[in-house]
Amino acid sequence: MSGNDQKRAAAAAALEFVQPGMKLGLGTGSTAAHFVELLGEKVRAGLDVVGVPTSEATRGLAKHAGIPLTTLEEIPELDLTVDGADELDPHLRLIKGGGAALLREKIVAYASKRMVIIADASKKVDVLGAFPLPIEVIQFGLGATEIAVRRAISQAGCDGQIKLRLRPDGHALVTDSGHFILDASLGRIAEPEALAHGLAAVPGVVEHGLFIGLASDAFVAGPSGIEHIVRSSN
Repeated sequence: MSGNDQKRAAAAAALEFVQPGMKLGLGTGSTAAHFVELLGEKVRAGLDVVGVPTSEATRGLAKHAGIPLTTLEEIPELDLTVDGADELDPHLRLIKGGGAALLREKIVAYASKRMVIIADASKKVDVLGAFPLPIEVIQFGLGATEIAVRRAISQAGCDGQIKLRLRPDGHALVTDSGHFILDASLGRIAEPEALAHGLAAVPGVVEHGLFIGLASDAFVAGPSGIEHIVRSSN
C-alpha cells in the first residue's frame, strides 16, 4: 500500500469503533481527513452521529461530507475522538500539531471518553522527538516566552533549535485561536512527561504538542497490514 492507502486503511479501521448516537471529536490532518470522508459516507447511508471539529479546515471537510456538527459549548462531553499524529511511541505518547491545531485537538481529546489515533507506519517511533515539537504561544511577549521555553527544554534534558512557524509568504502563522507556534527540533525527547510539565509551567505557552495519557488506542497501517495498539493501564 502507498502511504495514502495506509492512512485510509487506518481510518477505516477506526470507523469500526463508531456506534449510532455517538458524539465524536473529528481530528485534523491528512489522515483524519480520510476518516471524515469515510464517516460522511456512513452518515449519508443513515448513521446518526454528531461531530465536533478540531479546526476550521476539518469543519469545512465535515460540512462538505454532510456530517452534523456541534460545539463543546453545546455538548461538552464526547464519546470518541479520532485523530492523526505526527509521531507515536510504544506507550501511545504522541507529538501532534503539525497542522497547527494542537490546542483545539487537545481540548477535544480531553473532553472525550476515548481517543483513537490513526496513522501510517512512518509515524511510529521508538522515541519521540524526530518530528519538531509544536508549542502554541500567545503573541504578547514572544521573546520572553521563547527564552522561558528554551529554559524548560534544557531543564528537561533536551536541546535543539527553536523556530517561529511561518506561512509560505514569510509572515508568522496564526492558529485558528489567534496564537503563534514555536517548533522545537529536539531530535530525541527522553522524558516526555518532564518536558510536558516544564512547558506547561511557562505563562506564555498556551499548549504544547505532547499528548500524554490521552490516546487509548492506535491503528497503524503498514505494508503488512494494520496494527492495533492499546495503551497499557500501567
